[in-house]
Amino acid sequence: MLKTLKDLFDSLRPAPPGADAREAEHRLQLATAVMLVEVMRADASFHAGEREAVHAALRDKFALGDDEAARLAELAEATARQATDLFGFTSHIDAVFEMPQKLRMIEHMWRVAYADGHLSEHERHVLWRIADLLHVPQGAYVNARLRAQQEAGAA
Repeated sequence: MLKTLKDLFDSLRPAPPGADAREAEHRLQLATAVMLVEVMRADASFHAGEREAVHAALRDKFALGDDEAARLAELAEATARQATDLFGFTSHIDAVFEMPQKLRMIEHMWRVAYADGHLSEHERHVLWRIADLLHVPQGAYVNARLRAQQEAGAA
């Protein structure tokens, strides 16, 4: 278990200068996937639509194939179960993503939340915390929610 935690923390540290770009990209993909999974895990039950929304977000965000997105989502679920906070993930995302990329990610997270046709208070809270940690302005956060809500037909 300690090795697994060490591997997790090592994966969240910023890449040292000259580190492999592929490794840095994987670290960013994992951090993003964990945030999407955290929304899925926020309510008491997993819905197949939520899992598919996570996969769709990963395919869109990182141009991954179906198998790659599914494997990344599985790794993210395992990582999320072991994580004690969100800051290690959000600080990495915040350092790498520009605001339009953060907003796109928040919109994908709202899609995950609305995928089961119901928005729980826990999902709302997780989304608010992540958006706050990513320094997303309140107005942009609300607009991302409204776009996802309209797309889901939950308006």
